[in-house]
Formats: sequence, structure tokens, C-alpha cells
Amino acid sequence: MKQSPKNPNTLELYPEETREAADLLKHAVPLMVRHDIPPNPVHYALWYTYSQGRNPELNRRLDKTVTDFDSFPPETATKLFREFIIRGELEEARAGQQQVIELVDDIEGDVSHSLTHSRAYQNSLDQGLAALNEPLIDDLPSVLNELQQSTQLMQEQQEQFLYRLRSAQDEITQLRSQLERAHRAATVDSLTQVFNRHAFTRLLEQILAAGHQGVALIILDIDHFKQFNDQYGHPLGDRVLQHVGQLLRELLPPRAMAARYGGEEFCIILRDCSNASSAQAFAEQLRLKLQALRIKVRRTDEVLDSITASFGLALARTDDDLESLLTRADDALYQAKRNGRNQVFFSPSQDSLNA
Repeated sequence: MKQSPKNPNTLELYPEETREAADLLKHAVPLMVRHDIPPNPVHYALWYTYSQGRNPELNRRLDKTVTDFDSFPPETATKLFREFIIRGELEEARAGQQQVIELVDDIEGDVSHSLTHSRAYQNSLDQGLAALNEPLIDDLPSVLNELQQSTQLMQEQQEQFLYRLRSAQDEITQLRSQLERAHRAATVDSLTQVFNRHAFTRLLEQILAAGHQGVALIILDIDHFKQFNDQYGHPLGDRVLQHVGQLLRELLPPRAMAARYGGEEFCIILRDCSNASSAQAFAEQLRLKLQALRIKVRRTDEVLDSITASFGLALARTDDDLESLLTRADDALYQAKRNGRNQVFFSPSQDSLNA
């Protein structure tokens, strides 16, 4: 089966070093502000790529969009993002699907041929058995010779069929790994190894559509993370984010889900919460674990700093949708920051599991 051409993945589109990437963002953000474009990952990706200047067609389309519209239409942003930013992943998924179709067609043909050969061999055996059951056989060597030849042919055909099956099995294994990598790249944040924002919003929408009973949302934001990056550099900041991601994966209860929502902000969906106290207890446990982390120099093991995080908690109500639940959790987060940071905030007057 022919192999599909290799398309660059999303990370390969952005090979810049940290300093160069920061300069591009400094150019992209004022452009977004000038055109009143909301700050979200899709828009950041589009205007960062615009600032790169490597895709004239995307730049032309973006320029035309902001000229033709007073605002930046979400549907246009989504279309451009799919067409220019994640095109490689989409094409890889489509190519993988086509490979599976071709592989199944090949296996189906091999099975059909094998059945045909098996029927022919069965006929040969039936004829030989009928001849051997005759009272007198004039040409026994000839009958045995035909049986030997048909058996030899069947053996060769079956060996060829088994070879094709083994090849198909290897190809299926390779395709499965390829599709799993593509799926993981589309749903998991590569730095922290928790879900990305897109996967989080999709899952939360599904959970809310299925029923709100016992659903809690926690948003955590690492305190003063920009200052940490400015003082110690982005590589060390990335290590902090990786530690937070690892801690989330280790502490999540069953059926819970964690995601990196953006920058230093993470979201956690808890299900099966019997009451608000259980959600608060988990958030407090996570806060204390984060507070206990120590940032060290790898070579000397010298402790540089510690980190803390602020937490906002909201419980899903029967009238909640994605936006309303996120808004209340975000309001709680900002209240935790206003109260001095490094704490969990929940307002029982606004939330109720049974509301």
C-alpha cells in the first residue's frame, strides 16, 4: 500500500527559539488589540503565524477579514485555524483513514482468494476420496499424484495467505500507533501531558449535556508566574508547568479530568461529588501539594523557589452551560486572588449541587 506524504505537524510550524517567539508575540498581540480580537488560543495561533510572515495566503485572508468585518467572526477564525494551522494533523488523519480502507480491501480480497482455493482443494479431496472408494482402481498412482499436487498447491497458497495476514497485522499495528499519536496530539497538551483546552471544553459540554448532578469545576492559576518566568527564565517556568501537570495526573480521583486551559491556568472537572465539601477538600489537598513543591537547580540541587496557586471552585447547576459554569469558577478564582492568593475560594451563596 502506498504511503501518504508527510505533512508538517503543528509544532513543526513554530521552530522559533524562546526569545524569537516572544518577539513575534509582541508583534501579534498589538495586532489583536487593534482589531478587538478576543485573546484565545485559536486567535493567538493565527496572529502569531501572521507575524511570522511565512504564509502570504493566510496573511492576505486575515487582512481581508479584518477589513470586511467590524469584528473577527468566530466561524472564520475556526475555518482559518483548520485550514492553515492544524491542516497537517487533519490531512494525516484523513490519510490514515484511507490507508485503513485500502488495507481492509486488501485483506478482504486475500480472504476471498483463500476461500476459493479452499473450495477447489475440497473438490479435489472429494474426487480423490470417491476414486479411492471404487472397488478396483486402475490408476492408483495417478490418483495419489493428483492428491499430492493439490495438497502441495494448497499448502503454498495458505503459506502465502498467512504471510499476507502477518503483513496486514504489522501494518494495522503501525496505523494504530500513527492514529493514536495524531489523536494524542489533538487532545493532550504536549508540555504538561494533561488534556488541552479544546479537549476540556468538548468534554465539559458533553458532561453538562448529560446531566449536572455532582459536577464541580476547579480553576487554578499559578501565583505570580510571569514574575517567576522573568526571574528564572522560560525553561524553568516550563519545568514548573510540567510538575503541576504531573501532580494533577497523580492526584486526580476516578472519572475526573484535568486540562491546561492556557498559560499557567489549569482546569479540573470533578464528577460524583456528593457535596461541596468533597470538592473543596480535593482542591485544598492539591493546593498544599503544590505549595510543597520546591524548584531546584538540577546540577546542584539548590532550592531556588517554591510555588503556590489560587483556586476557584464552582458547582454545576441545572441551568448551567459551559460559559456560565466557567464564569462562576473564574469569578471565584479572582476572589481567591483578591483575598491574598494561595487559597481555595468557593461561594456557597452562588452555587448549589441541587440548585
